[in-house]
Amino acid sequence: MSVFLPQHYIKDSSLSDKDTPLKRNIPMEEAWLKRWDDRFSAKEYAYGTKPNEFLKEQIDKLPTGKILFGAEGEGRNAVYAAKLGWEVTAFDISGEGKKKALALAKENEVSIDYHVGLLPDLPFENGQFDVLALIFAHFPPNIKSEYHQLLDPYLKKGGTVIFEAFGKNHLAYRNKNKKVGGPPDLASLFSTDELKADFSNYEALVLEETVVELSEGLFHNGKGSVVRFVGRKK
Repeated sequence: MSVFLPQHYIKDSSLSDKDTPLKRNIPMEEAWLKRWDDRFSAKEYAYGTKPNEFLKEQIDKLPTGKILFGAEGEGRNAVYAAKLGWEVTAFDISGEGKKKALALAKENEVSIDYHVGLLPDLPFENGQFDVLALIFAHFPPNIKSEYHQLLDPYLKKGGTVIFEAFGKNHLAYRNKNKKVGGPPDLASLFSTDELKADFSNYEALVLEETVVELSEGLFHNGKGSVVRFVGRKK
């Protein structure tokens, strides 16, 4: 989902990173939470109920195991993985997103373990997952690399990251067609260099920015530019 999370945290210059590296930005957090709760409270599924095509293509190649979906929204990708036999965990900031995801899971007769909250507060364990899936997980610019680094220990050695999100070249497409969706600012978009840096301890099996035609629910429709990354943890 194109769930770019709110600016939960800001640097607190009065404290060292060793003590308390991040400080809550409550007003910003509440505004973004309202935005996504409002979007996900509608009857329609904002990004549809079918899985993202790149996620589907990649996950279909892998043996089933434990998978974590970040910024999973209404659950379309998590439910698809569960139907394949994966043990699925997901997280997002939106309680309304969770409601829709659990309803979709029930409709498809599968179960998913869905957590609502901020990533640093969630109870995941090191080495817990075989796969980490980040599909249009546009975390705010000032924390997106930190979130990737927070997620890394939860993946087993030899595990796989599957990533797709809008790339730096996407703004030109968004300016021509707002229906394609995605963040309106360059800083929230991704580059292949960022992914290389954030996941430096991974073998890159796929790493590219490419143009795709999206047809995902109400908010991802038309031609856009995405960064795709599949990495194996060394």
